[in-house]
Amino acid sequence: MMFTYLKKVFSYALALKRNYKPGHDWLFFPFFMWLSSRMLICIVMLLISPLLTSGSITHGWHVFSAWDSTFYERIATCGYDHLMDEKQLAFFPLLPLLTRGLMTFGLPFEVAGTLVNNLAFLGAAIVLYAWVNERHGIGVARWTTSVLVWCPLSLFGTVIYTEGLYLLFSTAALRAFDQKQYTFTALWGALATAARPTGIALIPALLLVTRIERRGIKAYIASLASGSGLFLFCLYCQIKLGDPLAFLHAQKAWRPTLGFDWLHWWKMLMQIVVGSMNWKYGYIKDLWHPLLFTIIVGSGCLLWRFRKKVSARQMEYGFASLGLFLWLLAGDPLTNTVMIFGGMYLLWLVRTQISLITVVYGFCGIGLLLLSGGTISLNRLAYSVVSLSVALGVLLARHPRRGYLVISLFTIILASFAVRFAQGQWVA
Repeated sequence: MMFTYLKKVFSYALALKRNYKPGHDWLFFPFFMWLSSRMLICIVMLLISPLLTSGSITHGWHVFSAWDSTFYERIATCGYDHLMDEKQLAFFPLLPLLTRGLMTFGLPFEVAGTLVNNLAFLGAAIVLYAWVNERHGIGVARWTTSVLVWCPLSLFGTVIYTEGLYLLFSTAALRAFDQKQYTFTALWGALATAARPTGIALIPALLLVTRIERRGIKAYIASLASGSGLFLFCLYCQIKLGDPLAFLHAQKAWRPTLGFDWLHWWKMLMQIVVGSMNWKYGYIKDLWHPLLFTIIVGSGCLLWRFRKKVSARQMEYGFASLGLFLWLLAGDPLTNTVMIFGGMYLLWLVRTQISLITVVYGFCGIGLLLLSGGTISLNRLAYSVVSLSVALGVLLARHPRRGYLVISLFTIILASFAVRFAQGQWVA
């Protein structure tokens, strides 16, 4: 019933109407998708979440501020005081600067930060829609935008995090580069690299594509200039602390060493297969997790084995249900693994159907995350690599019925993430 209902909702948004003016679609559709998904998040966090807990909870605008938001609040109100907490140097300055600007009009941090991130996320949806529409047409643009705004991790485009800002400026930089608008490439790239450390992936991606496509000196200059946001932050760290890489050293609080973290990836794999409790104790203390995992995987294998004996609709609904059960069982370790390794497979699958800069930036972004020396929040950081949304949008545009199922699953998980964040639980 839920899949059928959600299919009707998205059919209304995705279907072209005879009396609709296509020229206005670049604004209407991303705004409609953004507003619908943000309303769901706000309703869940402000109205439903309080009904699901008996303890003391956060109310009002404060519900959008938790975890990393506290670091941005300190920076916006007190600046980078490394004596107070060295870890705050790992958080880049663009969000605190823009939030501080709104706070000068008398808005509290929670209101200002929420407005900045939400408006930036809306801008990201509009820019992405326009770019994909120019490249692939209206159908792919609509599915790509739907993936971006309904992905469960799009929650971080509403709460006080940098996802909205980084998606806006990185997408704008990629679009400008794709259109050979090098001044805007440098400008938007500089803002993206001032928003978060993962913006570093833009620089090698732009340089590599410039070399492959032989674009000339202007493209090289724009590619290097896109890192000026990072350069200015390094300059600030040098002047303030005498260490231009202080922000990188601060990352050790979360990622002690650089390189591929084999141990934690193995741990996540075991948490998916045998469960966190069994991993912790080193033996099968909880039989239910591995048993349920075996049943889910076995059911998927049987469904694929006898796929010719069932209808395509039954098979798709079956895999969607199994996917939901597997997520309920494995949780965050599963989403981390799927976002990273599933994302790489997806990019490779559609590599000939999307622009070269989209593919290269996607692999550079994921490669940077794999070599970052940790596994914390990799699903959220991978979500900010817009290439993954483009790749999935291209795929779903070819299989709309599967697209409805994917967006339906996204909606369910997004609502659960909103509840967890509102209750102060770790999400990503």
